[in-house]
Amino acid sequence: MLFVVIEFPFLFCDVEIRVEERHRVADGGFVAPTINSFGHTFRDYHVESERQKGVEEFYRTNHINQTVDFVRRMREEYGELKRVEMSIWECCELLNEFVDESDPDLDEPQIQHLLQTAEAIRKDCPDEDWLHLTALIHDLGKVLLHPAFGELPQWAVVGDTFPVGCAFDESIVHHKHFQENPDNRNPAYNTKYGIYSQGCGLDNVLISWGHDDYMYLVAKENKSTLPSAGLFIIRYHSFYALHRCDAYKHLMNEEDRENLQWLKIFNKYDLYSKSKVLIDVDKVKPYYLSLINKSEKEGCFERLGSLE
Repeated sequence: MLFVVIEFPFLFCDVEIRVEERHRVADGGFVAPTINSFGHTFRDYHVESERQKGVEEFYRTNHINQTVDFVRRMREEYGELKRVEMSIWECCELLNEFVDESDPDLDEPQIQHLLQTAEAIRKDCPDEDWLHLTALIHDLGKVLLHPAFGELPQWAVVGDTFPVGCAFDESIVHHKHFQENPDNRNPAYNTKYGIYSQGCGLDNVLISWGHDDYMYLVAKENKSTLPSAGLFIIRYHSFYALHRCDAYKHLMNEEDRENLQWLKIFNKYDLYSKSKVLIDVDKVKPYYLSLINKSEKEGCFERLGSLE
């Protein structure tokens, strides 16, 4: 089995980010649509459709299997970051093969989602190149779906994320399926705080395993110099119970609260830029390659070896 490790010492480490000062929306900027490409409201998990049936089945499997033991095992196994050689852009192109089965709003290849998100942010915030790059790489952990990276099932790679080791908040989509999760019956894990404490900080909380946490581990292991807000976005952009419903705030510390402001800004583009109007990849590729080149050091992906 192969695991990816990215070496990208981003050059934004000394940037002081202040949301109220730095988030300047350009004239004629991105306007969030009111309906998705299927004619429904965004994140509507109850509308009747063939795609929705598949989405609910995805979440049923996800909610049953995402346990403390599973997450710890995945973090230990994938945290070793055995190496293969691949650039960030090659990794983006690899995602062209995959459609996210958990997403009720988009059935386009994932490279389109990356670029739609990044281009929407670029339109509104032309000077925030760290945020453009964060958008480009935020879903790269979905390479875990590829045979070269273990070919994990979709329920272990995509979908909304949530803490494990404490009670599953009712705001989590398709919450009813947690009834079959063994942690839901474990008194050590099924209370408000579970194995955590007030204000412990989300970095100390186990989050359901998937592309978000994997990419976060990759960035941390390689000492990425993205601002902490960028790392926060990467790890928690699928944590909708937090940034849309204000659940689990009792576990946050002050740094989490500051970074949450940027995550909420990012979510506007991550969610509402999904469209059947596709990005011309060849047209925007030079700009993103320039960002990658700015952030790289002797190639972004180190050589990976196989695990015995």
